[in-house]
Amino acid sequence: MAENSTLDSTDLKILGLLQENARTTTRTLAEKVNLSTTPVFERLKRLEREGYIKKYIAVLDAEKLDQGFEVFCSVKLKQMTRDAAIGFTSVIGGFPQVTECYNISGEYDYLLKIRARNMKDYNSFIINELGTLDSIGSIQSSFVMAEIKNVPGLYFTDTDGKSDQRVV
Repeated sequence: MAENSTLDSTDLKILGLLQENARTTTRTLAEKVNLSTTPVFERLKRLEREGYIKKYIAVLDAEKLDQGFEVFCSVKLKQMTRDAAIGFTSVIGGFPQVTECYNISGEYDYLLKIRARNMKDYNSFIINELGTLDSIGSIQSSFVMAEIKNVPGLYFTDTDGKSDQRVV
């Protein structure tokens, strides 16, 4: 957390409750942080305005929605230049199969998290879409065999500065 942060323990509690359930009502939040609804509503608006809350989402079940085939794809560009990076990232942003994209250090330039229906669907994506990009030098795919841990929430040092903890 930034040193200039204006978050207090009540703000952290509100953020933690929203991480657990983004649909938690202002009234429920108020009860759980021992405030009335008006100050909680004002805190929520401030947290949104200041960018602590980026958006509210629903976490969907990929298996039930036929997107359970998960792949981490390492991509190395032929040449890592500003223009190549801008071109690559702008195209990647348009592929709905790519759910996450990171510029990384090491042997590869980018790490992509890709969702597909199955191996055939992924292969088609690689051959017909990702593989057609001229800037790509090499691709390495790692297929997820089992998800061991997936915790979407954040953790950070509590306001007392003594211990790292998850905001919940």
